[in-house]
Amino acid sequence: MTLDEAAPVAPAPRRRAGGDPVKTLLHRHRALCERAVDPLEIAAGLEVQGITDRTAARFRHRDVFSLAEELYARTPRGDEPAAPRAVRPSDARALRGFGYALLPGALALGAAAAGVPYAGPVAVLATVAALVWPRRTGRAAAGRFPYAALLLAAAVVGWAVHRHGTPLGVGLALAAAPGHLVGAAYAARARSRLAASRALEDFADRARPLLVATALAFAATAAGAAALAGTPPGVAVPLAVLLFLTRLLLVHGAPRGPVAAALALALVPTPPAVTAAAAGLLVHAVLVLSRASAHARS
Repeated sequence: MTLDEAAPVAPAPRRRAGGDPVKTLLHRHRALCERAVDPLEIAAGLEVQGITDRTAARFRHRDVFSLAEELYARTPRGDEPAAPRAVRPSDARALRGFGYALLPGALALGAAAAGVPYAGPVAVLATVAALVWPRRTGRAAAGRFPYAALLLAAAVVGWAVHRHGTPLGVGLALAAAPGHLVGAAYAARARSRLAASRALEDFADRARPLLVATALAFAATAAGAAALAGTPPGVAVPLAVLLFLTRLLLVHGAPRGPVAAALALALVPTPPAVTAAAAGLLVHAVLVLSRASAHARS
């Protein structure tokens, strides 16, 4: 047989220059992918690591959510399904949380009605303590008790009550319960919108107006609490909104530096200081809480 009659040799398959970029990413973020309970948590974790929808295109995906779904599907989880984590009934947990939120107003109102000499400090302590009760839902912040922010909040509320009287402290304490309800409703709706989103920008566009509407709803309830306590709403509402945003940011694990800066600004002894601090913290909250990572389960 001659060379011309020999069978042609099949060319060797060309190796893909890019390899498997998703496999490399999976190896890099294996711990995140293995502990995630759904693709949404992977998407939030990738966002924390700086991976955006534009970055996801380098991994041949249209957005971070699509990339997270593939990472979740390709993560080995063993043959046996993981045992479900024991959780308490959600209705009992919600009822207990609302009961805790009612305590500050009840203590402050009771102390003021009974004519206790230290009703003002009681209202201050009860109001600031309301910032500690909620458990964090985000992953971003480390540490459990934000001491610096709480001390600054105590200074802000104490200074305001000293200047404007005990009714202001009572009004702020009464606003803790509606603040708890409004904050819980916001967290639930934000999580729902995260589940319905298909891109980080899509979720951000949905989350920003939701937060603004939440702040306005709480401001309305704070005005009602101020009227019930007999304190001017123009003084009570900006301070209540500042404390509500502080609570919301701490609950969702936001960095505490901007929160502390806003509280420090509120200590400036000029009438517009508290309003400016609340407005600045609202802008910061709109930016931070429009990130998917702020709403990942802890």
